[in-house]
Amino acid sequence: MRGYDAYQKATRQTADPRSLEYRLLGEVTAALIAADKDPDDKKRKVEALLWNKKVWDNFILELAEDENKLPRDLRGALVSIGLWVTKETYRVMDTLDDCSALIEINTTIMQGLN
Repeated sequence: MRGYDAYQKATRQTADPRSLEYRLLGEVTAALIAADKDPDDKKRKVEALLWNKKVWDNFILELAEDENKLPRDLRGALVSIGLWVTKETYRVMDTLDDCSALIEINTTIMQGLN
């Protein structure tokens, strides 16, 4: 959870939101990748999954704000992805499957932010 707390602190400071989002997604994606490499460490996987979900929950909240300057259609598409992330997170936690789909989504969004 340290990374999420650091993100919240960083967003309070003046910085480019896109670069903060990119960096945060990079950190949480690295945690998901590391968790996938050690399938026996279930605690590590669940912590990485919940951190990723919190990141996406925060994105959804920001996208719902009237002040958000992204086009409405893009905001809707990103909210849909965020809702899928929630469902996929619970599916992976229930089955202890790999995180590859979540990693792929985060990577794709990072490419769009870059």
